[in-house]
Amino acid sequence: MEYQQVFSAVFHKRPNRFVAVCSLNGEEVLAHVKNTGRCRELLIPGTQVLLQRHIAVKRKTQYTLTHVWKGDRLVHIDSQAPNRLVEEALQKGSLLLPGLGETKIIRPETFYGDSRFDFYLEGTGGRGFAEVKGVTLEEDGLARFPDAPTQRGVKHLEHLAQAAGEGYLCYAIFVIQMSGVQLFSPNWRTHPAFGETLITAQAAGVHLLAFETNVTPLRVELSGPVPIDLEKGRNDLC
Repeated sequence: MEYQQVFSAVFHKRPNRFVAVCSLNGEEVLAHVKNTGRCRELLIPGTQVLLQRHIAVKRKTQYTLTHVWKGDRLVHIDSQAPNRLVEEALQKGSLLLPGLGETKIIRPETFYGDSRFDFYLEGTGGRGFAEVKGVTLEEDGLARFPDAPTQRGVKHLEHLAQAAGEGYLCYAIFVIQMSGVQLFSPNWRTHPAFGETLITAQAAGVHLLAFETNVTPLRVELSGPVPIDLEKGRNDLC
């Protein structure tokens, strides 16, 4: 996944979920934020960010905020990108999902009951569903999801578990939108129910996978797997 017309700027404030006020070359500009998560640990006044410029008459803003510097780590915050990265990797054959074998069919946004999963997949080993979650929260090398309570995420996991019980291959894929993390775990502090449902889904046969990404100002691509520890931080709730 590539970017063009990318400029360094300074973040000032986020008046609502969709808009950021930044300064670019000393001029105040508005940028669209393609991430409805809180991102409180990232979008701090004075933080260096990257903006992509668009030449489109119908856009309300000329820029999109795509990356945030967190110290010396570049974090990609485009919430639409994880699906694209997974689809690209499946198409190239660089991502092989357990049990699926060589991917033959990739169909985005497919309904199962009243849940719409990110992908319906068919491969040489079977057929199934995949749900992709983008992860931008990192604490001391530990990536966590979610950064805010997500009942929609819980519902997706419950329905993945149901589909797995009916014989489908099912996957919950966490795309960590940065590199250099050591571990992934549920964010027990923010949404314990999501962690509990993740454990239940795994027990029901849902494959849990986490991958970090190589992030540069002009290119983002899916990288290697990251170990998952479902219990990390769970005991802190006691």
